Amino acid sequence: MGSAELSHFQNSSKVAMVKQGGGSRSKLASDGVLFGGGALAALLTVWAVLSFMSPSPSPSFSIPVNKPRKAAILPETEAPSPLDCAGDALRVNLRDDPPDPTFYDDPKVGYTIDRPIKNWDEKRKEWLRIHPSFAAGMDERILLITGSQPTPCKNPIGDHLLLRFFKNKVDYCRIHGYDIFYNNVLLQPKMHTYWAKIPAIRAAMVAHPEVEWIWWVDSDAAFTDMDFKLPLERYKNHNLVIHGWSRMIYEEKSWVSINAGVFLIRNCQWSLDFMEIWGSMGPQTPNYDKWGQILRSTLPDKVIPESDDQSGLVYLLLKEKEKWGNKIYVEGEYYFEGYWLEIVGTFENITNKYINIEQGVKKLRRRHAEKVSEAYAELKEPYLKEAGYGRFSWRRPFITHFTGCQPCSGNHNQMYSGESCWDGMQRALNFADNQVLRNFGFVRRDILDTSSVSPLPFDFPA
Repeated sequence: MGSAELSHFQNSSKVAMVKQGGGSRSKLASDGVLFGGGALAALLTVWAVLSFMSPSPSPSFSIPVNKPRKAAILPETEAPSPLDCAGDALRVNLRDDPPDPTFYDDPKVGYTIDRPIKNWDEKRKEWLRIHPSFAAGMDERILLITGSQPTPCKNPIGDHLLLRFFKNKVDYCRIHGYDIFYNNVLLQPKMHTYWAKIPAIRAAMVAHPEVEWIWWVDSDAAFTDMDFKLPLERYKNHNLVIHGWSRMIYEEKSWVSINAGVFLIRNCQWSLDFMEIWGSMGPQTPNYDKWGQILRSTLPDKVIPESDDQSGLVYLLLKEKEKWGNKIYVEGEYYFEGYWLEIVGTFENITNKYINIEQGVKKLRRRHAEKVSEAYAELKEPYLKEAGYGRFSWRRPFITHFTGCQPCSGNHNQMYSGESCWDGMQRALNFADNQVLRNFGFVRRDILDTSSVSPLPFDFPA
């Protein structure tokens, strides 16, 4: 599609979406009924088009090597026994909380977004000094947050789909040793729909000083490569990682130049300050309507009137780049989150490619415990060098994002059928689950068949 055709399709799609009241991009759990509200009606269509503009991965980009996580060394008297459930595999001491005062003993420090925290980096540092078993591996410690609405889904299969999406995230976190928090309440009653993620992240930072990164992932986004790990070294000089395209931010000033449904944010003072400014554009403030006008006048392709989190983030990148933008990494070289419609049809071909590799490499076929899966992912990397990372790649896509499918409400975008959404979700979730089941000795032969599995023969797929 040429640039002129693309521009025409973008504009036509946006107008059609507004008239049809179609699905939006992902919100707290990517659903129109989530925490009430169903805004951002035009966003999905535009985002879908922009997905096809993903640039080819830079030749300099390489997948992160999965190195073994470091273990903390505890004094012999404090170290839990190997079978002590109070101490995990990384030897952190979950029972030790010394009486030394910390920020938790300060009544001025709160969990809510309306109570600013100062000197957070120093407060975290002091807490870690008092809790030394958490220090080792801290730079790679991640808490994943996702969530959904507090009420049952209107779509008859919505709750089942949300459960499967949650299982998918739990599987990924278990394999890589990450914590996960599922939120289904409004921590700030007025910050509903897509704004609800900010209070949840803010509270999580205070509740988890031991984690370096908070990873927000919309409920309708599925991990479809269980081996891939975030290249954290790539982001060492940044505090926020978001999927998008810099050219569309700074040249086109497009409100869909990024997707705020999946992002990584560092647990630090910069992030607290940023979320305070970002959140000040939300519906809990008296300037909410005014911000809607400002954002619409700044972003020429924004077609809905209210202020939304994604437009607000683009605005801050445009207007306060020196203050915020230099610490924000706009990731566009791999599927940090990828548009589902361009992905779900590739799963069978990808599966065959991986099977062909394993047929020729015996060490990759060796059965092993799930806990050591990262080591086998590392062994696989030399055979995936030519696969690429983005569109047209035959590497498994990292995250497949079902923007606009609205699994809970069922009010999917009108540019495609509900059946294509539900089938696409089943394909993605089963494709991912096959990677998990492999270490349990089973596999689905048909990724559209959710319930049937077969035991794997020894030395599969020799």
